[in-house]
Amino acid sequence: MAESAEKLSDEPAGDVIVELDNITKTYRQGKIEVHALRGLSLQVRRGEFLALTGPSGSGKTTALNVIGALDTPTSGRVLLEGKDLAKLSRGAQSRLRRDRIGFVFQAYNLIPVLSAYENAELVLRLQGVPAAERAARVGQLLRDVGLEGMERRRPNEMSGGQQQRVAIARAIASNPAVTLADEPTANVDSTTAELLLGLMEKLNRERGVTFIFSTHDPRVMARARRIVHLVDGKIESDERRD
Repeated sequence: MAESAEKLSDEPAGDVIVELDNITKTYRQGKIEVHALRGLSLQVRRGEFLALTGPSGSGKTTALNVIGALDTPTSGRVLLEGKDLAKLSRGAQSRLRRDRIGFVFQAYNLIPVLSAYENAELVLRLQGVPAAERAARVGQLLRDVGLEGMERRRPNEMSGGQQQRVAIARAIASNPAVTLADEPTANVDSTTAELLLGLMEKLNRERGVTFIFSTHDPRVMARARRIVHLVDGKIESDERRD
């Protein structure tokens, strides 16, 4: 069953980097009121490899969007590295998304006119990182994800799996506190899915990258070291495999 929520504060507890405190999210679909999250409390520690699972409509993507400051909860608190997102200005939230959160989407979301290298370095450019440092970091990342020699290819010249590798490199280029992956294996074949998961697992173990997945994929769940199962916007079970 779900672990009892620890007392939350504006200071991170040890190595806790994400804290959801009694989160609700309600919205309307026409005349219907939808309760996507119902009192969700969760703590994620640095270095976790965590999968949010559950049936369609369970709230896992909504939870990911709330953590990533892409959506605002109806009530409750979201803290990232001890910062209450609701207390930040829009500009500060945008900078936090840019600097401290990596995103991997199932549709890749690469910029079509940019090369693999340019997509991967985009966040670093926005941060004003010097060109020499960008080149060193992005070059190493693209080698790490198996794309050496493909730096100048644009998305339409790459397979789905290669595009997702670029997306992973882009997500972690700025050394974010947490990387959020929404159904990252949904649009690739089984062999590519296993390769991508192996890559993310390696980045987690060797670089300490924290991953939170939203997924239906049993292959993701097989590799996850913590599985949080959601039903109707609430935690039904929370299993650790460390």
